[in-house]
Amino acid sequence: MCADLLPPATVRGMTELDRDAFTRTVRVPHLIVPEATNLNSAARAMKQYLLKMERYKPIRSEERKITLHPIPVKQWEDLPVEPLKELGIEKDCLVWEEIKLSYENYKYDLILKAVLPEDQEGLSAFSKIGHIIHLNLKNHLLPYRRLIGKVLMDKIADCRTVVNKSNSIQNTYRNFEMELICGEPDYEVSIKENGCAYKFDFSRVYWNPRLSTEHQKITDMLQQGDLLYDLYAGVGPFTVPAAKKGCTVVANDLNPDSYSALVINCGLNKVMRTVKCYNKDAVDFIKVELRKDLLAKLADAKFQGNIHITMNLPAMAVEHLVHFPGLLSGESIELRIKPLVHVYCFAQGADDKKPIAQQKVEQWLGVEVTAMLKEITFVRNVAPNKDMMRVRNLSVLRMAKKANKLKDQPKQLAKKAKNVFAVSQAKKGNLKKTKEVAAKLKKINVQDKREKVDANFKTLHAQIVAKKTPKPTPRPLPAKNKTTPDTNKMETDLNKLEMK
Repeated sequence: MCADLLPPATVRGMTELDRDAFTRTVRVPHLIVPEATNLNSAARAMKQYLLKMERYKPIRSEERKITLHPIPVKQWEDLPVEPLKELGIEKDCLVWEEIKLSYENYKYDLILKAVLPEDQEGLSAFSKIGHIIHLNLKNHLLPYRRLIGKVLMDKIADCRTVVNKSNSIQNTYRNFEMELICGEPDYEVSIKENGCAYKFDFSRVYWNPRLSTEHQKITDMLQQGDLLYDLYAGVGPFTVPAAKKGCTVVANDLNPDSYSALVINCGLNKVMRTVKCYNKDAVDFIKVELRKDLLAKLADAKFQGNIHITMNLPAMAVEHLVHFPGLLSGESIELRIKPLVHVYCFAQGADDKKPIAQQKVEQWLGVEVTAMLKEITFVRNVAPNKDMMRVRNLSVLRMAKKANKLKDQPKQLAKKAKNVFAVSQAKKGNLKKTKEVAAKLKKINVQDKREKVDANFKTLHAQIVAKKTPKPTPRPLPAKNKTTPDTNKMETDLNKLEMK
């Protein structure tokens, strides 16, 4: 775009939105249409040369003026001269005049590009859920979040609320923690996706419009009369369209708010008769409801459809695969229909994420699944070098009557990791004995020291006593003024010390 048509450079770094700061004037070409010339005919001839900006009318009938874009039109010869002459428009009809541009004339992307740091990544994308715009801002954009929210509310139709994801999804119910950065704190939304209607509180459930294509892909794999077990159903993006297509659905979600919305959405789409909804932990759902319903369907000769299991909880769905092997152990019923499992996971690391996704599935199933795989599909990129993948296979319930040898392995590994520095129970008795031995050794060392001290005192005592033994009297020396040591007193003192 022509630099003159961009917002002024002076708005760079703005953190509080000042709409007046975006006003500027720029000279652009205009075509003055004579009274005798049909204005609509002239406008059609100039269609590809028009200046198109937000809330700016390039064709002004009252002034009989057509505003042209300054990049393709720099002179008369840049226009289709002959057709214009046929309409009675000559060279002197092309004039250059100033126009006034303001905040109203710029799209949100141009405004944000002009304001945000030039040397860092700007606002790359956002999601719109009903009247809510959901952002996931990088740290360097957080000082600008209020401005970004106001700009988006101004420029995006029907937007009343702008929120920013405040951290990663880590809570039990997998819903976003978010900050209201602009607009009303109204999170109740009504939306449509793939021909289905949904209502929910966006602040209390999980919904990602970027998964719309994936929801449709799963629906396309289903046929009328099929059975779907939706383990983490959420508000129903797999359940509702499957039921509308004529499938029977057994749906579950742990989040009470998601469960409530799921029931409401089944009612909105008139599919309550073919959907059973549960509000349980996925593991309990697998072991009780899914098992019970599956046995009933396998025993029902009238049921001839396919069976699908969707496990769309990429952070931990593969961990729940461990509960499928052995699920039907002890039952004499034939597994006449092989359920097709669609399990989602995150894969990080190498460029090719498919082997990583397969390895995750095999780790929790306890078997190699290559021969039973239908496909491994890329769903979307969620972070640098981190993709969401879908693994579609027949392996889970094919081995439903065989217990998984690795079923308790993850728990055992976790327990092992927790106690990596702990002393095992088997060794605690030895530890007690070790302490007793150490105490005895300590006593022995002290006794040795006492015996050595006693021996030293005895030696010293013997030396003192020896001094008292009579010796030959030497020839007297001249008398000197010197004090003779009192050996008796020394002996008494040493005896006292020894007794201590």
